[in-house]
Amino acid sequence: MKLNTSIKAILATFTLTTAVTMASFSAIAVSSASTPAEKGRVIFTEVKKRDSGWGDSKADMQMILSNKHGQKSVREIKIKSLEQQNDGDKSLTVFDKPRDVKGTAFLSYSHTTGADDQWLYMPALKRVKRISSRNKSGPFMGSEFAFEDFSSFELNKYRYNFLGEEQLAGKDCYKVEQFPMDENSGYTRRVVWVDKEEYLEQQVEFYDRKNSLLKTLTYTGYKQHPGDFWRAESMNMINHQNGKSTELKWLNYTFNTGLTDNDFNRNALKRKN
Repeated sequence: MKLNTSIKAILATFTLTTAVTMASFSAIAVSSASTPAEKGRVIFTEVKKRDSGWGDSKADMQMILSNKHGQKSVREIKIKSLEQQNDGDKSLTVFDKPRDVKGTAFLSYSHTTGADDQWLYMPALKRVKRISSRNKSGPFMGSEFAFEDFSSFELNKYRYNFLGEEQLAGKDCYKVEQFPMDENSGYTRRVVWVDKEEYLEQQVEFYDRKNSLLKTLTYTGYKQHPGDFWRAESMNMINHQNGKSTELKWLNYTFNTGLTDNDFNRNALKRKN
């Protein structure tokens, strides 16, 4: 028992020391960048680096839609994701409840550059619809998230501008503007708060094509999963222009489950998951 306790103490000390060292090196890299554009890119290079190597994952999700009067509806969803070594990630989203959306499935292939590939299967019509680049700024299944919000973050799809450092919800954060390279994006820019300790996104403001504040996304309840991968338990998107909101509650994360590319082809849209 004492030996096990000692080993645990050593491992805990090693983990803490490693985290402190990583944070120190990351802070040095940010401070050494010479321009706001370089600083912003360095920060998000670190964000991407720290969320690499997770392989594949499965999770359950509740999507809670609220109108401006506070009335709510809940959808139950299963999500699978597959990390790609030389491209953006793949994901498959399948709706389980309620009955009117059961079996609806969304397949997304993110790419490091260029337009993503996305398809939506609608069981009532028994057909697969490809989401065109021009429609990716539209609402995803009636929520306040857009189709483009369900793509994985890819470093080269944005230009960056470091705005400074400030506290958000008690955390010391970097504040960075991102400017989408995609001319079909529904956003002129995003303003992102990233905590300085773990490099996790804490909040994102989305500005529409008129450069007016459209939405704010807030991440809460981050949990560290095996392999040192962090995931938020809640993502709450508030639309400031229509008074609606959508919260995504994530449950039952599992990693390295053995998923392959075969689980993410167009035939998978029609299969029961």
